[in-house]
Amino acid sequence: MEHSMTKLFIPDKKELTAFGIKINPFTINEFVEIIECGIKENNQIVQSGVNASSIVEIKQNQDLLKAYNNCDLVNIDGMSLVWALRFFGCKVPARVACPDLAEEVLKLAELNNFSIFLLGTGKEQLQAAVNNISNKFPDLKISGFHDGFFKEDEETEIVELINKSKPNILFLGLPSPKKEFFVEKYKTQLNVNYVLGVGGFFDILAGAIKRAPVWMQKVGLEWFYRFLQEPKRLFRRYFVGNIVFLRLVILEKKSHSKS
Repeated sequence: MEHSMTKLFIPDKKELTAFGIKINPFTINEFVEIIECGIKENNQIVQSGVNASSIVEIKQNQDLLKAYNNCDLVNIDGMSLVWALRFFGCKVPARVACPDLAEEVLKLAELNNFSIFLLGTGKEQLQAAVNNISNKFPDLKISGFHDGFFKEDEETEIVELINKSKPNILFLGLPSPKKEFFVEKYKTQLNVNYVLGVGGFFDILAGAIKRAPVWMQKVGLEWFYRFLQEPKRLFRRYFVGNIVFLRLVILEKKSHSKS
């Protein structure tokens, strides 16, 4: 069943295009204002964060590019992308990391009595994340949650579970590109006002992953801190991926110079 929500309308919508992706260079407070207004007006808003790793994946996958460009909002989730966009001459206020935005959305939800559904990560980590959210936001309504280990033929059951819970907000802690493809496939069937891909936010809340110190985040070294926690799994993403990203930045700069 398709939802009866209206399409998001953003007056004076800021948008830029780089690497073929439409990106919204809003501050975190601007995003929160848009989200609050959208939920209260019964819009449906789909938001994803984009970073260097995303750019590398997108350049190799046209379906993923399409999924990103079908989002209503795309935030800049990495400092390397902030620097690249500024290198191109774009006016970018700041990075808006998905875990930081998710934290602000939780505050917004508790304040406005918006309910939330959490989908992603393993069962133990998710339960720990739910417990920690409940402790930190005691008045927040968590309408439901489910781990991220489900097969493709179980997806419609997951969508039904979400809809039965009647949340205003859906947090997706699924890996990329699974989360983008899940939303692209089912967004017209999801009866939720706001969908956000939250990256490793659930694992951070559960204590399974530690975020880098603030100073490392500000100087763009959060990726290195993450790598030190899981070197075998993240070596290719960060060391090989960062070299590919640099090459893409140079090519993109040349295209900007010609236009």
